[in-house]
Amino acid sequence: MIQFIQLFDGEDVFLEAKVTDNGNREIVLRDDSGEEVVLTFERSRGRYVCEGSCRVSDPLLANLIRKAVSQFKGDAIVNRIYPAFTMKYVYKRGSVVQISEIVSGKHKLVYEYKDTVGQFERLYRKQHVEQQISQVYSRIDELLDERNRSDSLVGQRNVDEQLARLAHKLFELEA
Repeated sequence: MIQFIQLFDGEDVFLEAKVTDNGNREIVLRDDSGEEVVLTFERSRGRYVCEGSCRVSDPLLANLIRKAVSQFKGDAIVNRIYPAFTMKYVYKRGSVVQISEIVSGKHKLVYEYKDTVGQFERLYRKQHVEQQISQVYSRIDELLDERNRSDSLVGQRNVDEQLARLAHKLFELEA
């Protein structure tokens, strides 16, 4: 909470912090024009969480709130309202993941974050598992051929034990 308050230190914003009866924190931000934003922070799992909405028209105050969302890895939807259109910014874990332009109620996607590195990593892991499955199937085929060629009961049991282990491994890989 102290870091959040320090974010506004030295800016042209008046900040008032209150502790409510139930232990929550209420932060009031006021700019030079008198515009006021009240943010209520509830304690949840050892952290303070702010949920709600506010309308901010002062550019300095809006930018400070944007910095807070970014610095504290917050999720938010920010609508920047202009005379002829609105720009909608969607933040996830402090980063902009989507920007849309809204004109006359119609949304036009301007930007969308795609986790291509993560997608490639997941694809690689999936392909790696597919390769392992293919190797297990090949080994099972070899063992079945070996079992069919084996005349001894001991040799067949040995192959059966290996097949059981491979069947279990195959079950794990396919899960």
